[in-house]
Amino acid sequence: MRQLSAWTLAAAAVLAAAPTATAEADTISRNCPHLRGDWYGGNRERLQRVIDARGTCSGHRGAVAAFDWDNTITKNDVTDATLSWALRHDRLPRPARWKDTSAWLTDSADRALTAACGSGAGARLRTSDRPHCTDEIVEIRENGTTMSGAAAFAGRWNHRRTVPQYAWVPQLFAGRTPAEVAAYARAARSEALAAPIGATRTLGTHTVPAYIRYYDQQRDLVRTLQRAGFRVYIVSAGSEPVTEVWSRAIGVDAAHTIAIRSVLDRRGRITTRNEGCGDVPASRGAAIPYIDGKRCWINQEIYGVHGARAWHKQPWKRRPAVAGGDADTDVTFVGDATGAHVVINRNKPELMCRAYDDADGRWLINPMFIEPLPRRPEPYPCSTTARTAPDGTHQPVRRADGSPVPDQADTVH
Repeated sequence: MRQLSAWTLAAAAVLAAAPTATAEADTISRNCPHLRGDWYGGNRERLQRVIDARGTCSGHRGAVAAFDWDNTITKNDVTDATLSWALRHDRLPRPARWKDTSAWLTDSADRALTAACGSGAGARLRTSDRPHCTDEIVEIRENGTTMSGAAAFAGRWNHRRTVPQYAWVPQLFAGRTPAEVAAYARAARSEALAAPIGATRTLGTHTVPAYIRYYDQQRDLVRTLQRAGFRVYIVSAGSEPVTEVWSRAIGVDAAHTIAIRSVLDRRGRITTRNEGCGDVPASRGAAIPYIDGKRCWINQEIYGVHGARAWHKQPWKRRPAVAGGDADTDVTFVGDATGAHVVINRNKPELMCRAYDDADGRWLINPMFIEPLPRRPEPYPCSTTARTAPDGTHQPVRRADGSPVPDQADTVH
């Protein structure tokens, strides 16, 4: 038998020690989790490239992904569903004075609510059999007006840090505990998931959605990001005890769920104040996770940036790699993402102007996965009125160089 050379023996030893092609494929499969499901156009492939580049496939771990909740991860609004359930089951506490529920509630709204609902501290507000009371509450929540059309909120607030009618919902539960509100949310969740897609119900004279669904594609995106070593957060302008009930079901725990955080009294009960952000202290709603407020809460709670700096765009390493939203309330933090800006198209002007302008080539627009909206017939007014300024006026959406974004046609629907 021919004697093998030393080189041949050494090479054979290396080959024997090396992983097989199958073993390599298995390793790659474990390190590179893959998205599934149907996405619009090439969105799934583009997201996958970001996941591969910023996750375990490339030896990285700890990048942040942040998502709005309502109408981004789910179809329909979970805080509204909880309010609906509470109204139908007489679970809201009756305030001593309606004027106390919000720093901006108008005299007109105070009179309308008092006439329809009564006042004076009591165990429960009777709404299940008082449709006029339900109507006033729902109208104020949805449109910021009373049933007669009068403004429900007035005064001064930063329109890129809060909106009174969003802050008002947790304030309506003042006197309840977070555990009680979570129990209402669980009951509402069971009810909404059982209702068929498209179902509605009547609250007073208002017709509202009766169903909610998790988007399968978004659940898969969250799961894939987590498997790839990303830290996934939810950032919502809803009530935090409510959002936590829903986010837990997709593997996002309370520590990774950021929403409106109510200040509790000494007995552990919700008050009409919420925790502050940046250089804005605890208040009656001045700084909630809303537009620029979402950036502030991400900077503060995820990256440890405090004080006035929390309101400002941070360096590349202190920004989410992936961020997703569906509305103008999300435009700032979604725009901060360094890898992919995921937008669910609900025809919201400022967000869609940014998305269609696609200044950095990283904006991904997707129709709603359930009951998508039809094409918006008119272009978005990007060059004139699509952006809401801090004082509430409407202005052009501008690029980094100050030039206005041209009006954009709606093409992804």
